[in-house]
Amino acid sequence: MSLRDFLIDSSREFGVEISDTQLDPFFLYLENLKKWNDRINLTAIKDDREIVLNHFVDSISVAPFIEDGKKLLDIGSGGGFPGIPIKIIHSGLKVTLLDSVNKKVSFMNDTIRKLSLHDIHAVWGRAEDLNNSVPRGSFDYVVTRAVGSVVDTITLSSQYVSKNGVVVLMRGKKGIEEWNEAKDEIGASFELLDFKEFTLPESDLIRTIFSFKPKQLSRSQNS
Repeated sequence: MSLRDFLIDSSREFGVEISDTQLDPFFLYLENLKKWNDRINLTAIKDDREIVLNHFVDSISVAPFIEDGKKLLDIGSGGGFPGIPIKIIHSGLKVTLLDSVNKKVSFMNDTIRKLSLHDIHAVWGRAEDLNNSVPRGSFDYVVTRAVGSVVDTITLSSQYVSKNGVVVLMRGKKGIEEWNEAKDEIGASFELLDFKEFTLPESDLIRTIFSFKPKQLSRSQNS
């Protein structure tokens, strides 16, 4: 099976249909990733198929949790995952990619230019830094991919979501275990909207995706 067919078939397992016009950007992305990876550490994975699986397909798996036409922040985006693949799938999204490593930000902006993507940009900064250029309380979705503990990640991400915004966490095989350990601490502040545990296609790699919404305090609680 060709890499293109593998990407198409794997995406269908998540209910995502990739069009012919979306395929080319993914493989331009792959070539640029490999080119830059010779100079800076973007991924330890070298094999093309494994990059497609672990980075592209893994990123696409979260697309059904995201509504097109909204504003999305990807915290700790690194090599652009999952933000750039989600943007390719949901072209109407307005995407901000945040990372604390300037060279990775340069790579992401170079990739955005080469893929001719619009309404997406990468910025340098730490999510914890109050002086970064990313506005608080303004995103419909904040997505993080295996960054920090569940409690710390949800707490940090929630600063950036709008009133009705959603925090989406992408975790590994211990995702449900991590949530069970964290839910007593954060359950009073965040509502679990949905979760999905699955295995990446043609692999034994287990992934878990959670979506949360900050609970709104009632007037009596605020008084």
